[in-house]
Amino acid sequence: MKDTIKIFEDKKIRTLWDDEQEKWYISIVDVVSVLTESVDPTAYWRKLKQRLKEEGNETVTNCHGLKMQAPDGKMRMTDVADTEQLFRLVQFILSPKAVAFIKK
Repeated sequence: MKDTIKIFEDKKIRTLWDDEQEKWYISIVDVVSVLTESVDPTAYWRKLKQRLKEEGNETVTNCHGLKMQAPDGKMRMTDVADTEQLFRLVQFILSPKAVAFIKK
């Protein structure tokens, strides 16, 4: 896997390219941070994930964790989604930035 950083509105979004699967995996917390400007994007994602699971949303079930470099430089497990899953999740994040993010 090859890790990279994408920029959206001057904020970093951690991504990983999986050669075997031929897919990008994107840090969900980073996307939540960019779209919501929440002071605690991890808590926002945890609550959203809980709500979606209770509703029986399959997208959340299919998300998994990968180790990505955290802001402190350590490798930590991070919830990630592939591009298709992420587009579905973004629809549940209440943000006017969601449309611009999907287009990018």
